[in-house]
Amino acid sequence: MEGDSVTLNCSSNSNPPANFSWFKGNTSVGSRRIFRISKISSDDSGEYKCRARNVHGEKYSDPVTLDVQYPPRNISVSMNRSAVIKEGDSVTLNCSSDSNPPALNFSWFKGETFVGSGRIFNISKISSDDSGEYKCRATNEHGEKYSDPVTLDVQYPPKKVSVSISGSAVIVEGDSVTLSCSSDSNPPALNFSWFKGETLVGSGRIFNISKISSDDSGEYKCRARNEHGEKYSDPVTLNVQYPPRNVSVSITDSGQLWFDSLSLKCISDSNPPALNFSWFKENQSSAVGSGQSFSAVQSGRFYCEAHNPHGAQRSDAVTVTVHQHAVRNISITATAVPILIIIIIVIIVLLIIKKQRSAKSEGLTMMQNDLYSDVPQKVQAHDNPVCDPGLADEAPNETVNPRISAECRDAEEIQYATVQYHKNTPKKKEEEEEQRQCDNTPVQQPDQDHRQENVETVEESVIYSTLK
Repeated sequence: MEGDSVTLNCSSNSNPPANFSWFKGNTSVGSRRIFRISKISSDDSGEYKCRARNVHGEKYSDPVTLDVQYPPRNISVSMNRSAVIKEGDSVTLNCSSDSNPPALNFSWFKGETFVGSGRIFNISKISSDDSGEYKCRATNEHGEKYSDPVTLDVQYPPKKVSVSISGSAVIVEGDSVTLSCSSDSNPPALNFSWFKGETLVGSGRIFNISKISSDDSGEYKCRARNEHGEKYSDPVTLNVQYPPRNVSVSITDSGQLWFDSLSLKCISDSNPPALNFSWFKENQSSAVGSGQSFSAVQSGRFYCEAHNPHGAQRSDAVTVTVHQHAVRNISITATAVPILIIIIIVIIVLLIIKKQRSAKSEGLTMMQNDLYSDVPQKVQAHDNPVCDPGLADEAPNETVNPRISAECRDAEEIQYATVQYHKNTPKKKEEEEEQRQCDNTPVQQPDQDHRQENVETVEESVIYSTLK
């Protein structure tokens, strides 16, 4: 073992006795019969032999080998790539050591964390998380030793780009605001650009806005760039607050009042929006109203004041003219409108009723015409077989009802009849008697049956006519 003491002893058979010399390989290392090595080291390993010499000659011994064993030493790590390692590359680390017997146990560490074993350690698709110091440990039966650490510097484009705002959370018009851009990249990003929306507004890691105004409100983002790429930050919003401005009063109908009140509205530009409004009438010190809207019932000049947490501003005065008589006229007109609508509805109803009555009258006329078309066949002399002179000649001795004879005499004169509506009531005795007389009339013609049928039809329809 390295550090031990070793003694080599050379013996020979000669006469006279021989002188001795020691050789390591072909190098003379000593000249006595005994060769001593104290605290032997690995450098002392090798083949040793001695030479015996007298006056008669010399002779070498067979060589003996000193195998000095020792724990690992001179541990080193080599890498298969150049100094620049980019994210996504594959990297192989190789551990070598000087030891006897040779080390067969190798372990790998990132910092103090064990990450692998074996003489070779491979990282495929390396990422920025793999950056750091690596070392290996070689072990044999006599001890162990760590290599010097090697650093893996994995380079990558910017990521995790962010913007921070200095100052309070509330930004008021006139303040100074500083925006700082930070990124995670290797090598560190040295090129920074600032954008408001899509417009380039500055460069450098820090962007400063002095005396900020409402026009500076909006979304800002930065872009970080290195030799491997670029990345934008998420946008940050600058919400610049300011007191009310451009306060004005909005009115309708050019200031002419046509109702019992006129609505005025106070309009302002402010951030945050004004929620407190006061209304004043010119030449009056006290407020006449509050709220964004105000109803003016009197003529005069009015203005409003808008308030928010950062200040207040008043509008210009506007003139409002109130016409009271116009209100009365409008009231009368408004009352007359329902009456006019009712009159129109009544007229329409009357027209509908008149039209319905006219339609019924036309129907009645048609029914009367149908009736009249049957009456002449019953009463006219030339159509009525009872009044037919020829029929009288053929039956001179037959008895004719006097009422029928009278009807026959006047048949040519009576052309119209009065039509009346009657309920179905029992016949009077006289009518029944006359009916019996008519039934006893000996003149029987086929047309008489037809007449009787028509009369029955008229009775069923509750329509009667008196014939004279």
